Amino acid sequence: MSATADTPTKGGTNWLLLLLKARTFVALILVFGYFSFAAPNFLSVANAVLISKHVAINAFLAIGMTYVIITGGIDLSVGSVVGLTSMIAGYLILNGIDLGLGWSIQFNTLEIVLLVCLVGVFVGWVNGLLITRLNVAPFIATLGMLYIARGAALLMSGGRTFPNLNGNPEYGSHTFPLIGAGTLFGVPLMIWILIVVALVATYIAQRTPLGRHIYATGGNESGAELSGVRVRRVKTFVYMFSGLMAAIVGIIIASQLKAAHPATGEFFELNAIAAAVLGGTSMSGGRGRIWGTIIGAFVIGILSDGLIMMGVSSFWQMVIKGLVIVAAVVVDQAQSRLQARVALAQEAAS
Repeated sequence: MSATADTPTKGGTNWLLLLLKARTFVALILVFGYFSFAAPNFLSVANAVLISKHVAINAFLAIGMTYVIITGGIDLSVGSVVGLTSMIAGYLILNGIDLGLGWSIQFNTLEIVLLVCLVGVFVGWVNGLLITRLNVAPFIATLGMLYIARGAALLMSGGRTFPNLNGNPEYGSHTFPLIGAGTLFGVPLMIWILIVVALVATYIAQRTPLGRHIYATGGNESGAELSGVRVRRVKTFVYMFSGLMAAIVGIIIASQLKAAHPATGEFFELNAIAAAVLGGTSMSGGRGRIWGTIIGAFVIGILSDGLIMMGVSSFWQMVIKGLVIVAAVVVDQAQSRLQARVALAQEAAS
């Protein structure tokens, strides 16, 4: 009797678990299908290009956030780092570095990109040191950095915009606008950059010892440390990587707009967290996939674009995104509990 009664239950549990694991694909299909009918001009080439650019911005930040969340942390500073790094890029293009007495150092596009990326990595390094050496909670450390980076961006220009970032052919910085506006084989250059970054991030996560250490740190930090994982270095690395992703976004936005504003990147951290969690990254750490995060970024991007096209106010957009984040966490918790039940059942059966 027990065997015939248990079979349907196990079958139903397996199907429910499979559905929970595939929730990102399901959400993508539902969101895309709904706006295809509800939003005018949603299915157009121009809108597809626009969505891909929005998705790329979120995806860069979400990839960095995925590493951080897998280790059990959070990075609330990425939006402010986007603003700070875009301002630094604008400042370097317009002014270079003033040495005094009428002397200055001017930079070409590659040098500007490298310098700005170094700033993003440095901010991430400071976050990592605060968390691993001074034992500041990730939420507090990165919240403090959120204000520091935003304040520094405002101080750089007194709250004003750096306009006309067209670069100077004499210094080799005239190619800067191509980063955000250029295309290769008809595809925006930033999409190619995203593909390369996603492939590298996936390779690190799945094929290298560092990737295994990232998952081990988030899964069981004490156990990972006892087995030889240098947890502090791993945590510092993920925050540096997150800072690098934020710097890349800052460069792309300054390049697209040919201008830099200190308010750039406000609330970007929420989209990054939403994309990572929606893509299956567990807020409790130890679980997550880069490609799941990319799909999550598509869901957030399509949702944002569709709501704008339907004329939904920005206030309601924030409410809806908040609900999506809460729902994603609730579903993630349900998946964790169901997986634990299945594991216990399999252990009892063996």
